[in-house]
Amino acid sequence: MRFDILTLFPEMFAGPFGESILGRAVAQGLLDIRLHNIREWGLGRHRQVDDYPYGGGAGMVFRPEPLFAALEASLELPPISAEAPLQADFPVILLSPQGEVFNQQIARELASYPRLALVCGHYEGLDERICRYAVNRELSIGDFVLTGGELAAMVVVDAVARLIPQVLAEDSAGEESHTRPLLEYPHYTRPAEFRGWKAPEILLSGHHAKIAQWRLKESLRRTLQRRPDLLAQIEPDLDKSERKLLEEVRLVSNTDEHREPQRTTEDFK
Repeated sequence: MRFDILTLFPEMFAGPFGESILGRAVAQGLLDIRLHNIREWGLGRHRQVDDYPYGGGAGMVFRPEPLFAALEASLELPPISAEAPLQADFPVILLSPQGEVFNQQIARELASYPRLALVCGHYEGLDERICRYAVNRELSIGDFVLTGGELAAMVVVDAVARLIPQVLAEDSAGEESHTRPLLEYPHYTRPAEFRGWKAPEILLSGHHAKIAQWRLKESLRRTLQRRPDLLAQIEPDLDKSERKLLEEVRLVSNTDEHREPQRTTEDFK
């Protein structure tokens, strides 16, 4: 899969994209990540890409000329104008706090394309003609503001890339939180007992069917306690056996044994 990333700071991507799972996927040819420095299309001797906002106000605004030129050249697109709208058969995404909130469902949708382009915004904002005509989608990674779109682009690439066949181990992505609207079950490994805390005996039993049932039940419990909004999405689609497990979870969810500790910043002072 090919990712084209348009940014003012391409050096920021060297570490995240050169290490771990993404680094191996690039080395194996599973991912083709291309970084395009928007400043190469900047104006004048200083490669200017921003200017003061019309109407006054704080901050600077990203000019349209460098961004349109960068998109057309790096993505090999025909010139974009009022008479000739953007012609791209793949998502050209602006990372923006005003976009729709990125989630696992969107990641799966984007992973179905052979190519994505990501535009990293900066400054106080972008000229509205960029938002309306140079891209065909806006995404946000949450209700907060970053200094630029680079970190958001890294998040999107990581979330999408790990859904591409062979990037992860065969079953890894299928059992993670949010693959289905359920949080993932708790994990344990050696030693079986650590400082007085024991791993659940069922996980040591070797009984795969019972282990699978325990994991599903714990996923339901964790989702009920931490993200009831997600449980509301999936509950209508639960089968009979899953509904029975959910009823059992609800009966004991408020007992001391199964209630998860609610931590606040006071716990770490």
